[in-house]
Amino acid sequence: MAQTAPETPVVTVLIAPGDALPPGIERLTEAAILRQAWDAESLRAALPGTHVLCVTDFRTSALRRAWPAADRLQWIHTTSAGVDAVLIPEVRASDIALTNARGIFDRAIAEYVLGQIIAFAKSFHRNWMLQQQHEWLHRDTERVQGKRVLVVGAGAIGREIARLSRAVGMVTEGIARTERTADPDFEAVYAAQDLHARLPCADFVVVAAPLTPATQGLFDITALRCMQRSARLINVGRGPIVVTEALLQALQEGWIAGAALDVFEEEPLPASHPLWEAPNTVLSAHMAGDFLGWREALIEQFIEQFHRWHRGEPLHNLVDKGHD
Repeated sequence: MAQTAPETPVVTVLIAPGDALPPGIERLTEAAILRQAWDAESLRAALPGTHVLCVTDFRTSALRRAWPAADRLQWIHTTSAGVDAVLIPEVRASDIALTNARGIFDRAIAEYVLGQIIAFAKSFHRNWMLQQQHEWLHRDTERVQGKRVLVVGAGAIGREIARLSRAVGMVTEGIARTERTADPDFEAVYAAQDLHARLPCADFVVVAAPLTPATQGLFDITALRCMQRSARLINVGRGPIVVTEALLQALQEGWIAGAALDVFEEEPLPASHPLWEAPNTVLSAHMAGDFLGWREALIEQFIEQFHRWHRGEPLHNLVDKGHD
C-alpha cells in the first residue's frame, strides 16, 4: 500500500565504517532531516523516526541487527545493483519500497566484460608476461567474432553485456528465471533449470546474476564440469555465486581455460589466497562498474528518486522483493 511522504522526512544514510558521506548528499538538507550510520549500533540509534534509508555499503549486515528500531520506514534505496545486503526477511515481508541503482553501472560493467573477453582472445595477459621477460614470441590468437557468450542473469546488466557482445559479432544467449520466447538483445533466453545444458555451448560464460538463495553456489563442481575446456568464466555478479574451491580445482586441473573475477566469496581477497596464483586468471577488486564520477552519479540518482517519492510520484528501479 502506498504511503504518503511526511512534510519533513527523515533520511538516514548507511555508509561503510570509515567512509565519509557520499558527495552531494548534503543537498537533501533543504528538504529533509539527514542522519548517518555506519554499523548496527549507530543504525539502531538513527532508525527511529526514519522514513527513508539510503544504503551505500553493499556488504553491510547492519540492517538485520538494527531492524527492530525501524518504526516508520517507508523506502529503502541501495546505491548498488545488488540488494542482497538489505533484502532481509523482514523487508521482503513488508510493504516498504525497495529500489536500487539500476542504470548507473550497466554500461561500465558491460565494457569491463567485453574488455576481458577481448583480452582473453588476443592473449593480452600473456603478452604482458612476455614483455616483462623481454621475450619475443609470435603466436596466433583467437577472433571474438562468432564466439558464443552465455550471460547468466539476463537483467539490465546482462542485457547491456549482450548488446556489446553482439556489436562485435558474438552470439549471445541468456539464462533467466524463466524462458523468454523472444528478446531483442539475446539470440535466446533459457530458464534457470537449463543452465547445465547450455554451458557446453559457450566459449565465454558471464555471471551477472544477483545473489539470491537460488544463485548462491550455482557454479559448483557440476556446473564447472559442464563447461568446455576452452571456455572462460567471467564473474561480475556476486562472489558467492561461484564456489571458490570448485573454481580453483577447475583452473588448476584445466577443466576450463581461464577466469576473470571481479567479485569473491571473501572481500577483500586475502593476500595469501590461492586465487592470486591460479593459472590463466585475472583478478580485480570489485571495481568493474566503478567509472570516474560514479559516486556523484549515484547520489544524483538518489536525490532525483527522493524528490519523486516526496511528491508522491512512482519510484523508478523498484525491486521485486519476491525475486528468488
